[in-house]
Amino acid sequence: MTKHAVVIAGGGPTGLMLAGELALARVDVAIVERRASQDLAGSRAGGLHSRTIEVLDQRGIAERFLAQGQAMQVGGFAMIPLDISDFPTRHNYGLALRQERIERILATWVDELAVPVHRGREVTGFAQDDTGVEVELAGGGSLRAKYLVGCDGGRSVIRKRAGIEFPGWDPSTSALIAEVEMTGEPEWGIRRDERGVHGLGKIEGGKRVRVVTSEARVRKGDQLEEPEPPNPPTLGDLRAALVSVYGTDFGVHNVTWLSRFTDATRQAASYRARRVLLAGDAAHVHSPAGGQGLNLGVQDAVNLGWKLAQVVKGTSPESLLDTYHAERHPIAARVLRSTMAQTALNRGDDRMEALRETMSELLKMDGPRKRHAGMMSGLDIRYDLGTGHPQLGRRMPDLDVVTADGPRRVFTLLHEARPVLLSLGEPGALDVAPWAARVRRVDARYAGPWELPALGTVAAPAAVLIRPDGHVAWVGDGTDHGLLDALTAWFGPPTIDREGAISAQSP
Repeated sequence: MTKHAVVIAGGGPTGLMLAGELALARVDVAIVERRASQDLAGSRAGGLHSRTIEVLDQRGIAERFLAQGQAMQVGGFAMIPLDISDFPTRHNYGLALRQERIERILATWVDELAVPVHRGREVTGFAQDDTGVEVELAGGGSLRAKYLVGCDGGRSVIRKRAGIEFPGWDPSTSALIAEVEMTGEPEWGIRRDERGVHGLGKIEGGKRVRVVTSEARVRKGDQLEEPEPPNPPTLGDLRAALVSVYGTDFGVHNVTWLSRFTDATRQAASYRARRVLLAGDAAHVHSPAGGQGLNLGVQDAVNLGWKLAQVVKGTSPESLLDTYHAERHPIAARVLRSTMAQTALNRGDDRMEALRETMSELLKMDGPRKRHAGMMSGLDIRYDLGTGHPQLGRRMPDLDVVTADGPRRVFTLLHEARPVLLSLGEPGALDVAPWAARVRRVDARYAGPWELPALGTVAAPAAVLIRPDGHVAWVGDGTDHGLLDALTAWFGPPTIDREGAISAQSP
């Protein structure tokens, strides 16, 4: 039986990002992916939000995505524009990039990190004990792991086998998404009616068409409790949906991809069941309004990866994994409520149009715009790490600092996915020797405003402890008050040697 420290079920964006995070931490991780290759028949997701681009920049791979995508302002809240060009970030935009390309770039990165991928295999079940998980594979055979992470989508086998409840709301609308050819010449672009949003757009230089159209009736039978969609859509369904909206099917033919999605909205009651964890769509599903699903999953992975690595290595107690649910569950819950509101607002009857006009007026104002844009971009995320400096629990800005090695961007200090104590006061004033093998201390100088999205300029701290996911775990006021507690809480206790002295060696 092959053994790994961590097995990830699912090789989509969430699973790939998590594998990369664990590999950077030198954890033995493997992916089980039922597809024989990374190729996708079609792409549901179509881009990256600002915070996700920052996360990729923290790992030194953002340019790979920027080179293939198109920077643009995001469509916004129910397609009401939300300009973030004035937000204090280097990536004050969204990136239009199809999911198939996002996955290929991530897969290349993971391959460079030498992560094994068991392709053409599928997890069908597992059994936990006190020391690990035996993972059963379709067609026979099994893997042994200390931890199993389900990144296997909305119909997650891992979630179901773990007995984790998936409460939420049944669908109120269903839609078809397809890539096709047409003999007719449709009216390109977006239209909205009482059923929702419909769109026709050219892809691949104009030869092929991407179709998104709501169906006349909700597919109530298409429930996430089923292992597979019970009624997969057909070409006849697509033609009927086009006729009901446009009055013609435009001679649709040569369908290379056809799928159905709904606004079913559900969230796992717990992101962890002992040695089994969930991330991405396995933990939360919602309407695609606002394009937040893929981004939410990638950010789940970055929050979980370093914590799981420390627990696997024995650096931190298993209780550190509980902070994953505590931090990420509220973030996803907020996204779910937002997508429900957007789905309702996208219905184009007269009453909703009146509400839409009101929302459009509100979102032109700086306060409401920054609030919603901060949420949808992911730039306003704050984990509840206590009270104090407004930076605590928030993302660390990518400041230009001057170190002993010369000018640096803060994000470049996070490329190895290690925590950083960034001291902006007196050099050498803060001692982290007992954690030196785990936490990198950087003395630096910084001159300039310290700005946070939606909060504006705040007082610059003397030092910050930055977690591997880029969020600030401690803020210094010129002393080390609270620093040792923060280091112990997030990166494990100092090691005591046989003579009773604190050791700088990692356990």
